[in-house]
Amino acid sequence: MNAPGAIETLSALAHASRLAAFRALVRAGPDGLSAGALASAVGALPNTLSTHLAILERAGLVGARRAGRSIIYTAQFDHMRALLGFLMADCCAGRPDICDAIPALTAEPETCP
Repeated sequence: MNAPGAIETLSALAHASRLAAFRALVRAGPDGLSAGALASAVGALPNTLSTHLAILERAGLVGARRAGRSIIYTAQFDHMRALLGFLMADCCAGRPDICDAIPALTAEPETCP
């Protein structure tokens, strides 16, 4: 990830509803959530949520797939890890005590997709 990509990604998350939707998708894991279930989970109107999801999708944080008549949204974990890695790339500069838990955040844990 580069600086312009990080800025776009962080800008997409810089709204309470979009952040709530993204966090709900992260909790849902690779199965994702239908648009209706996601709207219920975050307490958003479907048309408003659609706009927020489009912004998250353009930023690379959310993917969508059709399942019958539903659209299933999923968090794009690789993009999330790339953002975390970019933010932490210069962490600590000789002070490992500050960032000793950071590698675990960008690793691919067994319980997280």
